[in-house]
Amino acid sequence: MHVLEKLPALKLDRYRQSAPQVFEALRGLIISLELEPGMVLPRAELAEHYGLSQTPIRDALMRLAEDGLVDIYPQHATVVSRIDIASALEVHFLRRSLELEILKTLCDLPDAEHAALIEKLKAHLRTQHACLEPLDYSALAHADEAFHKEMYVTAGVGNLWELVCQRSGQIDRLRRLNLPAQGKAQAIVKDHGAILDALSKKDKASAEAALRVHLGGTLSFVKEIHSLHPEWVKA
Repeated sequence: MHVLEKLPALKLDRYRQSAPQVFEALRGLIISLELEPGMVLPRAELAEHYGLSQTPIRDALMRLAEDGLVDIYPQHATVVSRIDIASALEVHFLRRSLELEILKTLCDLPDAEHAALIEKLKAHLRTQHACLEPLDYSALAHADEAFHKEMYVTAGVGNLWELVCQRSGQIDRLRRLNLPAQGKAQAIVKDHGAILDALSKKDKASAEAALRVHLGGTLSFVKEIHSLHPEWVKA
């Protein structure tokens, strides 16, 4: 299938620069695997599709290359990159380290701030439950991210969430491949429930244990994912 058949229309916000908007749109399509590894992204055709010059398209593609989501071959082609397992493992280590510390901070919050956080996380969890019936993978992925972002922001390190997101392209694609696995979606929601339960009790040890289980879920299936999609995954 040609890339243009995968691209929805994009209503550009005239008050923002074009390149970041194209970057966000393409990144979302790559993370969701609508744009599959190996798919060619022709700059001229992208420019025509979005009604832009090639300059913002080039800038957007260069940002995607910096995130490891595309490979740019000068004077030849830009291609959606294969999923890099080594990069995914590095980001998993980074995220786990950060969130274990964040949980400690959240457990030590003053009572009023802690109670407000718990209510916000409960709301995110209700949204996740609503994504299960009927099962909406895309909505669940966004609700998963919102749950974790809430913890970063409340801990006062919201900018680190942006850093994690910037570096998480490889592991996010692995999660999308793993999400349709039998019981995976339900396990994600159950894991969040366990984290929330431990946080509500300010039980640091249980919260950390629940987080390790949650973040380790996808990586435990890396070999299976590689065997199912060898053309998409770079071991």
